[in-house]
Formats: sequence, structure tokens, C-alpha cells
Amino acid sequence: MDAILIVGLDEPETAELRSRLDRPILAFENLPRIRVDRGRLLVEHPHAMNHFMPVDRVVFHANFEDDFDFLAALALWGGPCLPGARGMMDLRHRLPGLVRALAISRFGKTPRGYADRGTTVVAETEQVAKWGNWHCGEDKSRFSGPWTADQPTLFEDYIEGEAVRIMLVGDHAWQVRMTGDGWLKSIHHQDAVFMPIDSELLDDTRRLADHFGLEVVGVDYMVGFDGSRHLLEVNHVPNVTVLPEVRAAYLDLVAGWAGRDNRAKAEG
Repeated sequence: MDAILIVGLDEPETAELRSRLDRPILAFENLPRIRVDRGRLLVEHPHAMNHFMPVDRVVFHANFEDDFDFLAALALWGGPCLPGARGMMDLRHRLPGLVRALAISRFGKTPRGYADRGTTVVAETEQVAKWGNWHCGEDKSRFSGPWTADQPTLFEDYIEGEAVRIMLVGDHAWQVRMTGDGWLKSIHHQDAVFMPIDSELLDDTRRLADHFGLEVVGVDYMVGFDGSRHLLEVNHVPNVTVLPEVRAAYLDLVAGWAGRDNRAKAEG
């Protein structure tokens, strides 16, 4: 039996999965070296350089600065990957990922702007500038008046309201009120809490998840004080460990998904 490859999970989660899965596991907290060869995926053994081992399933849960080619290689391989490799690849880069999501979401009508490196724009209303491809609440600035972009930058209106995230983990769904000490809101803040699910936001999130082929996804929206709803970002690898209920559902999902081959063989 080929091993399952787990990338990005911390040791507590990996240890729990090892205890629940009756199959070999190769786990890496950082990106391992991989090869795709005639439809097979091989990963370098953690204790034997240049010795590559076959794997038949991949669990990927991380954001690395240089992971785009890794995700593309998983998509090229085309084997079982949780979440779907093609969807993660399509959403990994901020600008093209947002453009793809806006075409699917019902709540993607907020005007956006763009400026190349060294270009100055003058905002007549308060704006938010976003740059880079880091999906952890960084590389953002709120401004009005003139702004000179140091690198390719996305612009959108600053909306007064409540920041929320719809989390999907398999068949489970939650809505989280994101909070923060300033204007930036996050699921990591100590005051972030579950709240009743907006059924239309949930339907929108499911539409996005189905389109991108993602069993696990976190979609951020801004709900304006006037009741308007606006898509902010689709997180292809949302945090699943900060909230115990989400963590438990995620580990159940991974354990069930990774054990399918064993159950099918036993039933056969």
C-alpha cells in the first residue's frame, strides 16, 4: 500500500491522524520535494535524500510563499488530493483568484481597481489596498487621497460593517464573526465567535466550493450596516485548528477520506 502524504499540518493534528489511520503516512510541516512520473506521485523520504517514495493520496493544509508550483504539480498529477489541487491552484494568487471567484459569487459586484508598480491613484472615497499573495490578513492598507503602489496592487471600497467567514468542512458549515483591535478583522482574534448562518451567504459559499472543487474552504464577506453583502476573499486553505468544532470536523473528514481505499478493499 502506498503512503498518504500530509503537508502543512502541525504535529498534534498529524499525531491524531496517525492514531486513526491504518496506513503509512509521510508528514511534512514544510514543502517536501516531489516528482510526478508517468502518472505517479513520489515524495522524497524525510530521512533519505534523493530517495523518493510513491504516495497515492495527498492532504495539503498550508500557505507557503513558494507553494504555487507545488500545487500546480499536484494538479498535473491529478490524483486524490484534499482539498482539490486544481481549485487551490486557481485561488492561490490573489488577483486572478479573486477574478475567478467574482465570476461565480452572487456578491461580487463591488467595484475593484488595479494599479501597476509605481502608479499613483487618487481615491475620492476611502479605499483598501491589497497586494501580494499572502492569505493571512497581511499586505493590506486603508487609505484615502493619493496612493502610490510599490508593487501590483488591488483596490476596493472600504465598507463599514461586519466581517464574517463562512467555513465549510465537508458537510459541516459555520459562520464566524471575525474581530480585531483595529479595522483588520481575523478568525484568529480571541473574540471571534460563531453566529447564526446567513442562508444566502452559505449558498454562495457552496457554489464557490463546488466550482473550485474544494471540500474545505473559508469565504470572507463584508456585511454592510445597510444589509448589503460583499465577497472579500476565498481562502483555499482556511485555518481549521483555532476553533475546536472546526478542528474536530476537519480531522474526521481527513480520516474518513484517507481511509476510503482500506474500507473499499475490506468490503470487496
